[in-house]
Amino acid sequence: MPAIKILAEADLREIVKLDMDAVECVERAFSLLATGGVEMPPILSMLIPAFHGEVDVKTAYVPGIDSYAIKMASGFFDNPKQGLPSASGLMVLFSARTGFVEALLLDNGYLTDIRTAAAGAVAAKHLAPDTARTACIVGAGAQAKLQLQALCLVRPIEKVSFWARDISKAQAAAAEMSATLGIDVTAAQHLEQAVREADVIVTTTPSTQPLIRAEWLRAGHHVTAMGSDQEHKLELEPACLAAADLYVPDRQSQTEMLGELHHAISAGVVPAGRQYDELGDIVAGTASGRGDAQQITICDLTGTGIQDTAIATFARERAEALGSGTNFNA
Repeated sequence: MPAIKILAEADLREIVKLDMDAVECVERAFSLLATGGVEMPPILSMLIPAFHGEVDVKTAYVPGIDSYAIKMASGFFDNPKQGLPSASGLMVLFSARTGFVEALLLDNGYLTDIRTAAAGAVAAKHLAPDTARTACIVGAGAQAKLQLQALCLVRPIEKVSFWARDISKAQAAAAEMSATLGIDVTAAQHLEQAVREADVIVTTTPSTQPLIRAEWLRAGHHVTAMGSDQEHKLELEPACLAAADLYVPDRQSQTEMLGELHHAISAGVVPAGRQYDELGDIVAGTASGRGDAQQITICDLTGTGIQDTAIATFARERAEALGSGTNFNA
């Protein structure tokens, strides 16, 4: 049997960064999802309500890629009270030819964080106005900070506000990102004002109540909503989707069940059965993205299994090229 490559979180942090290589890896994945005959089953999800936790299993097989990943990821949102990160998990890479395990990626959620932030960059690249210079990041956790870094890879952002229910966390995130990116980053006291003043809004929370109101949206806004990845979560008032000139799901079959679209349909704001062009269609050029600078656009990211296969194979290729990790002979 072939050796299994074992990559610990430290290995993966060394070889996979949030950079344009990672963004382009995820961008190619979205294009393949639209055009490449991908096999991607529905997400397997399990809630653990006693501990404010959830577990998701995602996977995808992509013709032309000789491996596929199965990703097991968890979010336990009381963990920060214990000094622990809320996200954890691992990815297992299998041979698409034989089914044998090729690699264990013990990333503790790191690769999920990177591919999720990269998806935000892809959304902004294709949907945010070229003139975007200001941003509002809703949330102040690890993904909030990564989403800002990803956004700055594709748009020349100059001014940012972080908003969080706990203003001290927003202040800490703002200070860290100001030092990291060398731009004007502050904490916002009032979410409505921060949203109205921004060109791009990115929501990154596990909220179960709407945070963004439709009346706050204005011409030229782009919103990337990535926190609603379970049936009970939502960050946008359902009317936001009706107010948008262009709504773009990462995978409509998922956003109808888990994302902001799910709530908009349930509220009767948008009709059930309406078909939307997905982000992959826009990336592949088979559908149009933003039509002009005045449109309101919303991208609904629930996270797709193809992103996991893409980032896992990317990481394994980097590891092989750099001699990283440990080979285990079963």
